[in-house]
Amino acid sequence: MALVGATFQDFTPLALGTAVALAGLSLWFLARYACGHRSKPTTPQTLPEVPGLPVIGNLLQLKEKKPHKTFTQWAKTYGPIYSIRTGANIIIVLNSSDVVKEAMVTRFSSISTRKLSSALKTLTFDKTMVAMSDYDDFHKMMKRLVLTNVLGPNAQKRHRIHRETLIENTSRQLQIHLKNYPLEAVNLNKIFDYELFGLAIKQVLGKDVASIRVGELGITMSREDIIKVLVTGPMEGAIEVDWRDFFPYLRWIPNKSFERKIQQMCIQREALMKALIQEQKKRIDLGEDIDCYLDFLLSEAKTLSEKQMAMLLWEVIIQATDTTMVTVEWAMFELAKNPKSQDRLYREIQSICGPEKITEDKLCHLPYLSTVFHETIRKYSPIPVIPLRYVHEDTELGGYHIPARSEIAINIYGCNMDNKVWENPEEWRPERFLDENNDTVDLFKTMSFGGGRRICAGALQAMVISCMAIGRFIQEFEWQLKDGEEENVDTQVLTTRKLHPMQAILKPRN
Repeated sequence: MALVGATFQDFTPLALGTAVALAGLSLWFLARYACGHRSKPTTPQTLPEVPGLPVIGNLLQLKEKKPHKTFTQWAKTYGPIYSIRTGANIIIVLNSSDVVKEAMVTRFSSISTRKLSSALKTLTFDKTMVAMSDYDDFHKMMKRLVLTNVLGPNAQKRHRIHRETLIENTSRQLQIHLKNYPLEAVNLNKIFDYELFGLAIKQVLGKDVASIRVGELGITMSREDIIKVLVTGPMEGAIEVDWRDFFPYLRWIPNKSFERKIQQMCIQREALMKALIQEQKKRIDLGEDIDCYLDFLLSEAKTLSEKQMAMLLWEVIIQATDTTMVTVEWAMFELAKNPKSQDRLYREIQSICGPEKITEDKLCHLPYLSTVFHETIRKYSPIPVIPLRYVHEDTELGGYHIPARSEIAINIYGCNMDNKVWENPEEWRPERFLDENNDTVDLFKTMSFGGGRRICAGALQAMVISCMAIGRFIQEFEWQLKDGEEENVDTQVLTTRKLHPMQAILKPRN
């Protein structure tokens, strides 16, 4: 009997029973298939690999030492996650916010270990820094110490007077320049960097330092010398390349010039830090009551060795000085280049502060100032590639298998230049953060402060100082780039610090 067009009454009881049995059997097979399909694990995909040369891999393709830009270019071809080879090392490069969040949070336990270059390992006294240490009990202790006394919310309240002095001193220097050289461009970098260093020293030692006798070296260092030994020199040393890092099996071959250069930096820094600590101890012995990080460590962290204590003090100095300078200088560069944005920010400050100077209490009422800050760290993240992490067990990222003993490079620059997330990412446009889809409180949005359990301890201080500086500079002066300055957008090796400090013409606000 044909089934097409048949009605229920056309079926005999036997035919009906057979149909029901067949239907039940079919449902049973479907259920078994679905259950088996669900329980069968999905096999991770094999990572795309950027082609390279035998033995050296992709090293020659990275010779310009701007890895963040090269990584971003490769992402257009190989996707947001891919692998490269640098000699004997396999590096997994992450270029999207989603996969970075997965690495920082979901898979954190598998990739929480730092993989440092020889230069960084020596300069950090084998990871004796919060930012460069492995995530272990020592890291947690160091982070707790620095948050308690320097970078946490309560500590920031105590150090507000130092931040206010920083802004006032910088403003005064700009006023002096405008009075004495009204038609000449000002070098903001030189003035603000100097004052930022003063802030860091006061947080660490309780008072500024103009010069100091370094007995171990037999010299007296000026403030400029101190900045070079503690900040400029180590920043340059951090990007020194030891070719043996790429070929560990050749570690037995000496690299004297590299070793001598890095060791000399460490010797000078260690001698200087020891002299600074000794001076502070003398003040303590004389009964001076100075609230600073060193006093806190001497009383609360007695298990630390002298070298460990010196490293924790030095970390506060170098971090407060460098990353904030990068953000403020690029923000002022963009505002000077974009008169409409500058005028909008000035009008917002005037509407909230009136004739009074901007204060930290007013920052929460200045949304456009906040967008200027966040858009600047999006486009010019101070650390475009986070220091490498080591994968100590097989894991999975973005649906791809990540083998143990590989390394993870998180390309913050690439995440922030992703046109799937950011419209016209090369454009500096603060208004994008006024969009309801962009929450300026979401630090994951730009990734500039890291994330998860390793989020930057200094994020709060960086935001407050940067916003205060930008707001005050715009409140008091009209900024215009010197002719030809728009073309000076080159950055220093491996960082986004301007290669050529910004030159701007100032005009007093009426």
